[in-house]
Parts: sequence; structure tokens; C-alpha cells
Amino acid sequence: MDFFVLGKLLAGLVLLVIGAEGLVNGASFLAASLGISPLVIGLTIVAYGTSSPEMAVAIQSSFTEQADIALGNVVGSNIFNVLVILGLSALAMPLIVAQQLIRLDVPIMIGISLLTLLFGFDGSINRSDGTILAIGGIIYTIFLIYQGSKQPSEGKEYDKYAVSGDVSIFQWVKNLGLMLGGTGLLILGSRWLVESSTSIALTIGVSELVIGLTIVAVGTSLPELATSIMATLKGERDIAVGNVIGSNIFNILAVLGIGAIVSPQGIPVPSAAIGFDLPVMIAITISCLPIFLAGNVIARWEGLLFVSYYIAYTTYLILRSTEHDSLQIFSDIMFFFVIPITVLSLIVATIYSLWKQRLK
Repeated sequence: MDFFVLGKLLAGLVLLVIGAEGLVNGASFLAASLGISPLVIGLTIVAYGTSSPEMAVAIQSSFTEQADIALGNVVGSNIFNVLVILGLSALAMPLIVAQQLIRLDVPIMIGISLLTLLFGFDGSINRSDGTILAIGGIIYTIFLIYQGSKQPSEGKEYDKYAVSGDVSIFQWVKNLGLMLGGTGLLILGSRWLVESSTSIALTIGVSELVIGLTIVAVGTSLPELATSIMATLKGERDIAVGNVIGSNIFNILAVLGIGAIVSPQGIPVPSAAIGFDLPVMIAITISCLPIFLAGNVIARWEGLLFVSYYIAYTTYLILRSTEHDSLQIFSDIMFFFVIPITVLSLIVATIYSLWKQRLK
């Protein structure tokens, strides 16, 4: 494989991460200096800023008529966010799950995941579908801000975005430069990432969808990974979970929605995505409910389960794309042995946890 293409891929990933960091920091400071509350900044600029790499890649791939990467990026990122980010965070420290996530945000994530599959049955997510998703993203954001304003005490984790005292011209220019520079890096990084990913797909003979589900998805999810891991290590374990769920909702409503709007032919949905990848994303989002309900905690063993399933999912994608001889054996073991045992274990664990809560 061409080392130049690999270098371009890695450089694109690095630019995306640095660009997202610059955009978030610069925009957060400017918003705070204009009197916008730290809570609103956290619920909007910071939350969406961590998903800006996915947005940049979706728009870039849609404009260049490589929308398979846009779909794979969103689906793959959502799978990675739950299985790897929550999994690794829970392995570091058991995670606390807020009641609002169980009652509202997770059901929303499940509902819009099912809606994405429904939209894709005709072979594409067209501009009308994208408009519906984007409007949903606007409504969800307004609702978050409204809920946050009713519960200001829960916004203390965003106090770091507060600005005290007078703001100098130098600080304005510096942070405006950070925001504009970050945006530029996102644009350049997404272009390099899409171009190099397409070249790799052609070279090794796999589809752009698979590249989007794996390399691109992991790369664009690095800001969420860093945010959740750092929040966990600092003891802000509820933020780690909320960051993942909020990012998944934003990925579908805003990233996929806007990507479908700007793409001339919408975003194509291959039969492979309808038959496997989208159902996997839906199954993973649904599995969050019983796991989150079990004591409002994601335990270490559940984190290990998440990470193990991501390894299995990635292995399946590789075997499927290369048409390896062991694909059928691997599929049979997963579908007839591993998955049924996991489902049964989760059901038993949930019933036991609910029974213990009722006894209390």
C-alpha cells in the first residue's frame, strides 16, 4: 500500500482532532464573553464540537459523491461510541447513568436509529428524510437548553467555560483565530481523510462503506473518546455516559441529516447496511436500556462485554469484506451461541437488579 496515502490518512485524522479542539475552545470563549451561560455552551458548542469531525466528513464525502463513507461514518461512530468508549470508560471505573438518559435520551436514540433504518429501506436517505432529521436535531437542542435552564445546579461541570473580568482585544482575536483555524483544519482534515480512505478501499478491495464503518468511524470518534475517558478519570462519570448518548443522537439527526441535504442524490443505503450494519447499531442502542437499568450503573464486566463485541463486530466486517473461508463458522458461533447467551444474561441481570430495587 502507498505510504503517502497512509500518511495522508493519519494526517487527516490528526487535523480533525486538533481542529475540533480549536473550534470548541475558541467558540466557547467567544460565547462566554458575549454573556452566554456555561451550561448552554456545554450543551451546544461543546457537545456538538466533539462531533464536528463526523459533520466535516459527512459534508465532504457528500459533496464528492462518496456518500457511502458518510453513512458508514455515522453508523460506525455510533457503534464505536457505545461499545468502545463506554466499554473502556466502564473498565476504568463503573459509570453512573442519570435517570434522564434512561427515561428520555436513550429512547430517543433508539427511536431515531429505527427511523434511519426505515428511511433507508428505499435505498437512500434523501433530502426530505435529511430535512426531517435536521429539524429533529434543532428541536432536540432547544429541548436540552430548556431542560438545562430549569436545572442549573446540574450544569456545574461546565463552569470551566465561564469568563470572569473584562475581555481584551487580544483574547478576542486569539479565540476567533482558534475558531477559524479549527474550522479550516476540519475542512482540510476531512478532505484528506475521505480521499485517502477512498484510495485504501480501492487498493485493498473493500467497499467505502466498510472503510467508513471502521477507519473513518474510529478516527472521527477520537474527540468523544478523549472527553469520556477524561471525565471518567476525573470522577465525572455521568458526563462520560451523557457525552456518548448525546453524540450518537447528534450524529443521526444533524450529521446524517445535513449530509443528506447537501448531497445531490441523498445518501445511498446499501443492502449490506440494511441487512446488517444498521440492525447492529439498533441492537446496540436497545441493549443500552437493560444495561443502564441494572442499578443505574455500567459495571466493569458490562464494559468488557461492550469491548469484546466491538472486536467481534470488526472481525466480522474484515472477514466479510475479504470473503474469508472462516466467515460462516464465525457467524454461526456469534449468532447461535455468543449472542443468545449474552441476551439471556442481560435479561437475568436486569430482572435481578429490578427485583433488588423493589425490595429496597
